[in-house]
Amino acid sequence: MLTIDKAQKTFQRGTPGERIALDRLSLNLKRGEFLTIIGSNGAGKSTLFNAITGAFLLDGGSIVLAGTDITWMPPHKRAFTIGYLFQDPMKGTAPGMSVEENLALAYSRRKAWPLRIGVSKKDSALFRERLARLDMGLEDRVKTKVGLLSGGQRQALALLMSTVGEPHLLLLDEHTAALDPAAAERIMRVTCGVIENQRLTAMMITHNIQQALHFGSRTIMLEEGRIIVDIAGEERKKMTVPRLLELYSRRSRKELDNDRILLEGSGVPPSEFEV
Repeated sequence: MLTIDKAQKTFQRGTPGERIALDRLSLNLKRGEFLTIIGSNGAGKSTLFNAITGAFLLDGGSIVLAGTDITWMPPHKRAFTIGYLFQDPMKGTAPGMSVEENLALAYSRRKAWPLRIGVSKKDSALFRERLARLDMGLEDRVKTKVGLLSGGQRQALALLMSTVGEPHLLLLDEHTAALDPAAAERIMRVTCGVIENQRLTAMMITHNIQQALHFGSRTIMLEEGRIIVDIAGEERKKMTVPRLLELYSRRSRKELDNDRILLEGSGVPPSEFEV
């Protein structure tokens, strides 16, 4: 589904602030895989997502999605096949428009139709059915302005907007980090349900080690633009936070010094729901 081959990206090349963000990174993601990504600040997580969405072009290497080379494809064309959910619930939605108007715009964009706000009866029925699956009561608030929704409801809507066109790839950029614990847990439950029901291929950035190991089917750890840990199957099922930290130290030859990761990785495990 997704093949990244020797991706390279250097920022501020030739200056004292030169930084290698992606260091010949290669990754192959099969259809239906749900990959979680963890790493310290500056490890290359967001840079990897930006390279996939086309926010910038690579200095070297290639990206192939669903058999199509998108390495040089403009971002607006990639948006037809890539869903993206941001950390901030305020992003990705239009607060002054209704729930169904937001969905109509997202649906039109994903289907490469001319953008339109008007909602047909057929589309309206589809949106209500999809909203009902979220089990957050949004199917009864289709005429409500999005700016009046709670953070959790808005993020759930953003998730649906990112997936209503059935993209080839769904990118989740710490999409529960700005929510309170209860809302974050509910959004993760909704996320997993959508991924499973639509059999989506997904990548999720998280700073929570337990979350990285609990959700999805595969976990990678980045450091200085390289993948230093890649675990799946039985190895991942048996992995614990202390063992992963030990593995990180052994592979990177240094201790993990990101307080956010260490603190979030020492909390209570998430509820028992996963894909």
